[in-house]
Amino acid sequence: MNKLNVWALGLAMGIVWGAVMFLLGLTTLWFNWGSGVVEMMKTLYIGFNPTFLGSIIGGVWGFFDAGILGLLIAWIYNLAAK
Repeated sequence: MNKLNVWALGLAMGIVWGAVMFLLGLTTLWFNWGSGVVEMMKTLYIGFNPTFLGSIIGGVWGFFDAGILGLLIAWIYNLAAK
């Protein structure tokens, strides 16, 4: 079996989820779409709000949160693939 690049998966997942959180904050600010999801995510990501600064904070939280998760997934996969 092929091994996963641990850093590449972590970076890819971090970028995608960070962008999702950033865009979620902005769409809630501009169009009031996803306000329930923002309310739920505010309990996990301190400082995440439907404002421009809050969207940036949510994006940073999302980047690190999903990045660490991606690292762990790839690492566990590589251990299991041996």
